[in-house]
Amino acid sequence: MSLFNVMKISSTGMAAENVRLNTTASNIANANSVSSSYEDTYRARHPVFAAAMDQASADQSKGVGVEVKGIVESQRPLQIEYAPGNPMADENGYIYKSNVNIVEEMADMMSASKAYETNVQVADTTKRIFRRVLQLGQGQ
Repeated sequence: MSLFNVMKISSTGMAAENVRLNTTASNIANANSVSSSYEDTYRARHPVFAAAMDQASADQSKGVGVEVKGIVESQRPLQIEYAPGNPMADENGYIYKSNVNIVEEMADMMSASKAYETNVQVADTTKRIFRRVLQLGQGQ
């Protein structure tokens, strides 16, 4: 595998973790949102990743990057609360709260942050190897 492929794989990993961080931030921002209808209530969202084989060649030495296939909504049930005095309550006095679990989202954010940091370190190490190889080629 060439060093260029390592950089490509690392960059796809950073892009995927960036999507994961943004999705998690959106979930946390909407964790306390309230709605008057079940359909309009914010639901937690999560990205779906897949290994992306290089379609240009069947050569396995090229390596595998990460591809974001999409973002799906959580199927976890919403929180329903009886609050007839709330201005957002429906005709039966119920409000609907998001299904975001703050503790899970914070753990996911820490995991995504560490994965992003690891990909940055891989790219930085690869860049230092490139630089060293060029110095060797110059006879230094």
